[in-house]
Amino acid sequence: MPNTESERVELSFEAAIEKLEKIVEQMESAKLPLEDLLVRYEEGIRLVAVCNDRLTAAENRIEMLNREATQKTAPAESVKAKDAVKAIKNQDDHEISLF
Repeated sequence: MPNTESERVELSFEAAIEKLEKIVEQMESAKLPLEDLLVRYEEGIRLVAVCNDRLTAAENRIEMLNREATQKTAPAESVKAKDAVKAIKNQDDHEISLF
C-alpha cells in the first residue's frame, strides 16, 4: 500500500483498483479482527484517493485534447464561413439579370 507520496504517484489506476478489490474481499470475509479492519479501511481510503487522482488526470487530459482539437478546426471553419459571407456580399453588389 502506498505510504509515501512517491509510491502513490507510481501506482496505476488498474493496480489501485485491484488492491482495493482485494481489501474489500478481506473485509467482507468477516475473519479480520477490528484493528486489522481499520488498517484495511485506511488503505482503502488511500487507494480511492489514488483512483480519484488518476480519473481527474484523465478527465483533464481529455478536456485539453478536446480544446486543442476544437481550436484547430475552428479557424478553418471560420475562414470558410467568412468566404461564404464575402461571396454573398459580392453577389449583392452585382445585379444578376436572367433576361
